Amino acid sequence: MRSYKDHSPGEDTDISESEIEEYEIKSYEELKSGSNNVKTSDETFTCPYCPKKGKRDYPYKELLQHASGVGKSSSQRRSARDKANHLALAKYLEKDLAVAAGPSELVAETDPLADCDLDEMFVWPWTGIVVNLPTECKDGRSVGKSGSKLRDQLIKRGFNPIRVQSLWNYRGHSGSAIVEFNKDWSGFSNAMSFEKAYEADHHGKRDWQATTDKGSELYGWVARADDYKSNGITGEHLRKIGDLRTISDIMTDEAWKTSKLLSNLTNIIEVKSKHCKEMESKFTETSISLGKLIEEKDRLHQSYNEEIRKIQFSAREDYQKFFNDHEKIKLQLETEKRELEMRGKELEEREAQNENERKKLSEDIEKNAMKNSSLQLAAIEQEKADENLLKLAEDQKRQKEDLHKRIIQLEKQLDAKQALELEIERLRGTLNVMQHMGDDGDLEVLKKVAEMHKNLREKEGDLDDLEALNQTLIVKERKSNDELQEARKELINGLKELPKNAHIGVKRMGELDSKPFHEACKRKYNEVEAEERASELCSLWEEYLQDPDWHPLKVIKVNGKHQEVVDDEDEKLKALKNEFGDEVYKAVRTALTERNEYNPSGRYIISELWNHSEGRKATLREGAAFILKQWKQYKRKRGTA
Repeated sequence: MRSYKDHSPGEDTDISESEIEEYEIKSYEELKSGSNNVKTSDETFTCPYCPKKGKRDYPYKELLQHASGVGKSSSQRRSARDKANHLALAKYLEKDLAVAAGPSELVAETDPLADCDLDEMFVWPWTGIVVNLPTECKDGRSVGKSGSKLRDQLIKRGFNPIRVQSLWNYRGHSGSAIVEFNKDWSGFSNAMSFEKAYEADHHGKRDWQATTDKGSELYGWVARADDYKSNGITGEHLRKIGDLRTISDIMTDEAWKTSKLLSNLTNIIEVKSKHCKEMESKFTETSISLGKLIEEKDRLHQSYNEEIRKIQFSAREDYQKFFNDHEKIKLQLETEKRELEMRGKELEEREAQNENERKKLSEDIEKNAMKNSSLQLAAIEQEKADENLLKLAEDQKRQKEDLHKRIIQLEKQLDAKQALELEIERLRGTLNVMQHMGDDGDLEVLKKVAEMHKNLREKEGDLDDLEALNQTLIVKERKSNDELQEARKELINGLKELPKNAHIGVKRMGELDSKPFHEACKRKYNEVEAEERASELCSLWEEYLQDPDWHPLKVIKVNGKHQEVVDDEDEKLKALKNEFGDEVYKAVRTALTERNEYNPSGRYIISELWNHSEGRKATLREGAAFILKQWKQYKRKRGTA
């Protein structure tokens, strides 16, 4: 059986990844068993898989970089088995020989400056050079791959470059690339690892300069003074992007920057410390003041609780007193109600009794009229009747004059009707009395009763005429009122265009004021969102106000009269008040109150003539006077012009 290291390049290019892993495991087991010797002394190691003519002794770190570089290389010159062997060697060095390498190697691994000449000139920022990049001729120019792919390969190998830039000239791709690392010491460590990896693989700067057959492998190293001063495209590019500096100069600059930073931080700490002491002093003062305020607050809170208890006790006593008074008044009202019901029943009984007496009196008068057929008595009675007639005529004339005065007075007020009705009732009462007196058979009394019946019928006729006149006046009043309402509507239509700051104008009763909605939304949202949310909120509450199914009203008794007011316990109104505040709630409440007062059935907005200076409904006379004043001012201005 042949060893894995005896295979030639290209012999097993068709090996799969799983087979490479198997080779790597077998090689690693052979190294662990000691079949291949790796360690030559306490500080030097050798690669058992490289050709004998190329063998040389390595320090631990360089051999590890060599094994990792070959194992992860993408070169076609390395066979898959060779890469598997080197990967196994790297694994063996890391796991089994890390302790045997000694403390010096571990220190060198962590300190990138251990083996460096501090006075050697490097290109800074740290820069690497890669040459012998594969190119091909196309259309008379050399072309090659971009630096990004090479950068990805270097990142996989753990060198962490920040940028790889291919160099181009007038002929095309030069086959060289610049590798840029970070400016800090970690960047320097990555750059030196980059250089040593290529040196371990015999592809360093000395190998590039000494070898005539370059092959297709890449060569790399860290740029120094000779590269910086060279005349080729590499030197020109290095002079553009960096400077020559020694490690000691950089360390001196960093020490100076560190010292300066330390000084600045010391000053800042002193200022902060002083500020902290001032803050502590202020905190102490504030704590003392806060303690006093808390004591004062507790004292005020205790005093407030005492006052609240006194007020609650007084309120309970007032409520109990009010409740007792209410019960007394309730009992009195019930007693008066029962008395009124009893009086009503008595009046109904008396009315029925008076009606029976009137019928009986009429029958008696007819009987007496038939009995009193004596002419002599009739003549005597006629003379007396003539005298009474003259008196009645004079009384009637005087009554007509009084009636005329009453009619004139009725045009001003309609209370005369009640006076006349009282007069008729008085005559009826007198007639009833006279009828009772006529039961004795006195003829004179019977005559007077007949005359008073006639007078009563005349009075009732006058009352009918007065009723007709009253109806005529009511019709005229309604017509005048309609004309006034039409005039008021025309005046409202004419004043709609006037500004609201005028003395007399038009107010839309029940209109929702949008200003409180905008102010409330500005407090909760930004300016653009506030306008949109305020418009949406106004539209929503306009729909609520016009919704006939929403009825946030209740009936209460004020000064003995029932009155409909807004119910403050309505769920929608309470939610609006809690979310947007009192001003928005008052705007909705005012609009709802006005709509319920001016148009409770439809709840739509009504225009009203309004006195803005006094905050009340304006009269038609005030509106006409305002229009006349505006007209005079307009004529005066035209005359002046």
